[in-house]
Amino acid sequence: MNWKNFVANHYTRRRSWFYPLISLAVAVSLCLSTPMPGDAFDIRSLLFQGIQVIQMSNLSDRQEVELGRQMNQELQNSDIRFSRNSQINRYVEQIGERLVAKSDRPNLPFTFQVVEDDAINAFATLGGFVYVHTGLLKAANNEAELASVIAHEIGHIGGRHLVKQMRQRAIANGIASVARLERNAAVGIGLELAVNRPRSRQDELDADHRGLLALTKAGYAPSAMISLMEKLMRNGGYMPTILSTHPGTGDRINALQSSINSEFSNQGGGLDSAAYRASIRSIL
Repeated sequence: MNWKNFVANHYTRRRSWFYPLISLAVAVSLCLSTPMPGDAFDIRSLLFQGIQVIQMSNLSDRQEVELGRQMNQELQNSDIRFSRNSQINRYVEQIGERLVAKSDRPNLPFTFQVVEDDAINAFATLGGFVYVHTGLLKAANNEAELASVIAHEIGHIGGRHLVKQMRQRAIANGIASVARLERNAAVGIGLELAVNRPRSRQDELDADHRGLLALTKAGYAPSAMISLMEKLMRNGGYMPTILSTHPGTGDRINALQSSINSEFSNQGGGLDSAAYRASIRSIL
């Protein structure tokens, strides 16, 4: 064996991966040198833990689910109170699974969880993670109305709306290039957007459209999506979270009405208010 050539080739191979790694570390350190307000990035910890850069412009389903799991863990460790009531969790899961089967992404491993909060709200993060407040369960008049909100959140995941928002926010804050974002930063941005920020009018209309299709295909009455919105808008001056954080509610109702054939709007299941109330009272 020619040891001189072996050593030379080995050195060349090491250099082929070592210098790009150093370049990446320097690039990330420069990107993170001006952190978002309230956030602190330690480049040394990134180097020791291994830099995990997310390709936001080409995020695979597997990567999206993994980010969703990490976001869910952050929520579990926060002061949000997750319901430990197995009956109510299973009830919401069953509705969610029924809708997912008719959604844009039926093969995604969705996870549905109930949050003990009187706010009339629901939200979704990435990778099929959907959260439903007990306040929404109580405010809905029937199962179809509850299913309409869950379908809407599934629609956001189907449209990958949060992924788009995360990419836009990262670029706007100067902490990522067009395509790349460090994993922990992605989790923080995603949670802040999912929980606290309204989505665009276009995203809301798109989620309504996707949700309406899934709702109808799953056998629920499509009119329930409209009836819940209208009822909450007439709620005596109190604007529920699911409407106050979502712009253009009137426009959304008009768009839904134009999409639903009035002759068939009440056809489908889930409109039995008495059965729903009895069921909710027994498990909440």
